[in-house]
Amino acid sequence: MNTKEKYLFTSESVTEGHPDKVSDRISDSVLDAILKVDPNGRVACETLVTTGMVLIAGEITTKTYVDIPKIARAAIKDIGYDDPSQGFDYKTCAVITTIDEQSSDISQGVDDSDDHEQGAGDQGLMFGYACAECEEYMPLPILYAHKLTKRLADVRKQGVLDYLGPDGKSQVTVEYSFGVPKRVEAIVVASQHKAGITHEQIKADLIEHVIRPVVPADMIDEQTKFHVNETGSFVLGGPHADCGLTGRKIIVDTYGGNGSHGGGAFSGKDPSKVDRSASYAARWIAKNVVAAGLADQCEVQVAYAIGVAKPVSLNILTYGTNKVDDALIEKAVLKNFDLRPKAIIERLQLKRPIYAKTSAYGHFGRNDPDFTWEKLDMVDVLKRDAGL
Repeated sequence: MNTKEKYLFTSESVTEGHPDKVSDRISDSVLDAILKVDPNGRVACETLVTTGMVLIAGEITTKTYVDIPKIARAAIKDIGYDDPSQGFDYKTCAVITTIDEQSSDISQGVDDSDDHEQGAGDQGLMFGYACAECEEYMPLPILYAHKLTKRLADVRKQGVLDYLGPDGKSQVTVEYSFGVPKRVEAIVVASQHKAGITHEQIKADLIEHVIRPVVPADMIDEQTKFHVNETGSFVLGGPHADCGLTGRKIIVDTYGGNGSHGGGAFSGKDPSKVDRSASYAARWIAKNVVAAGLADQCEVQVAYAIGVAKPVSLNILTYGTNKVDDALIEKAVLKNFDLRPKAIIERLQLKRPIYAKTSAYGHFGRNDPDFTWEKLDMVDVLKRDAGL
């Protein structure tokens, strides 16, 4: 727990039209298309987008065929890049693919067989985090930031503010007192827009239609600062203005800078990659620990060796907010959560085409039945085994 009487913490989010998120969406859409037909497909798909071009590369091993350029164009269209004047649109962009199969040296350690248990797809360390700041068990700065960028997309697609473009960002600063959120200090929103719209109109519209419907009124006061499109113009945006890459928004994808991060990205990776599946499992554990009342904050670290099923380590950190001894929490977690890759995949049902919708607005803290790692289905057993 932070023991400062007063401090500020800031997190950011970006819209689905941000170049990096366009890349994530394409990579996850390719993954979904393969898993829909071949649940055992191995996918590591990386995408680069820039002016008039999409480059898709990676290692894919599957029994099915998918039309990758068609999938990419459909994703770009759904995001909203449908006008050639934007410098990037689904009809005219070039789509280049360069795909290899997964290395046989890796696959022999990851494949499951009668005499060999499915191992981790790589070495590495993964983290999950949860806190008691809200019903989503997420830190408020990243939760509000995601809701703002999602709202930007909604008012654009619904025609409420039809002059907005797909690219955009948000940033939220929350004031805390002894670890408890008290108020919002500052809100930053930037949205791409059509030419000819004044800064005054954009600022008024975004405060009225985006910020106030999202951020609770009791968290905003007379000292809260609103920064909207502060450069004055944001006409040029998306891949035409900035190159995008898969996996470059890993802090946006997780907890907004709270807790720790192992460094691995999620998008474009099938669940045999523990970068993705074990991070989801770690969030599942952390959320259930907090929901069970064992701690107000929980960070879970799990680490793997390539080709080895069982984790090489597990660590539970509660930042001094634990209600029972940390050793009891760790013992209860080890007893009730099987963190071998195959067990995670089966328990969380990860071989499903559910990943395109994870590619923007965060992988955690969302009320979606497909996000099985958000379920509070282990609360009672954790309470029991931790002796609470």
